Amino acid sequence: MSPMSTTLRRAGVVAALSTAGVLTAAGAAFAHVTVHPESYPKGATDGVLTFRVPNEEDTASTTKVQVFLPTDHPVLGVLVTPQAGWTAKVTTTRLKKPIKTDDGTITDAVSEITWTGGRIRHGEFQDFDVAFGQLPDDTDQLTFKTLQTYSDGKVVRWIEETPKGGEEPESPAPLLSLTAESAGSGEGSSSASSSAPASESTAKASTASGKSSDSTARGLGVAGLVVGVLGLLAAGFALARGRNAHS
Repeated sequence: MSPMSTTLRRAGVVAALSTAGVLTAAGAAFAHVTVHPESYPKGATDGVLTFRVPNEEDTASTTKVQVFLPTDHPVLGVLVTPQAGWTAKVTTTRLKKPIKTDDGTITDAVSEITWTGGRIRHGEFQDFDVAFGQLPDDTDQLTFKTLQTYSDGKVVRWIEETPKGGEEPESPAPLLSLTAESAGSGEGSSSASSSAPASESTAKASTASGKSSDSTARGLGVAGLVVGVLGLLAAGFALARGRNAHS
């Protein structure tokens, strides 16, 4: 095999392996349970959180989803949107420190929501919408630990907390970032723009390949294509050098 052919072959292999690795990472990112939108202003009122649950098993369906809400920084006024085929059970917990609001003192808050009765099959995801009255204003992020149970008995624990500014763990819990309150984030206005897309997404399970809005997966996919193009350019450059060397 000539040196030029060897160079071309190596360039092609590097490009293929790099692209495959990046796309595999993109698929893994999509398989995570996530919350949408990814951020809200601190103290936002009258909004919607959408928990997106994809099915990552080839031979089993998701039959139960448990989302645990933090009670150290509680979400107030939680209401669950009815989901066709699913039954929601809401569990409340007495707060260690009551919260004073304009409507009175709150002593209890929702600590867990469990959905059962439905099925999320292979290649599908399900959105679960949860409305809230008010988000806390004394923290920068909320972690919603989640358990995903499959029809074969397997339980995936999405409970690992992502360090602020650190790498995402293998089984990350859905994370909601809370940003600084804006000047116009009064009652009813802080969540108007971000809650509308979430409410529109409530529907029957849809195929994950065509409707995912996971920005991380899209970014990784684009990066894979860029790596592949760079590999092809390198191969072309090697070919040109080889021809010049033999002329």
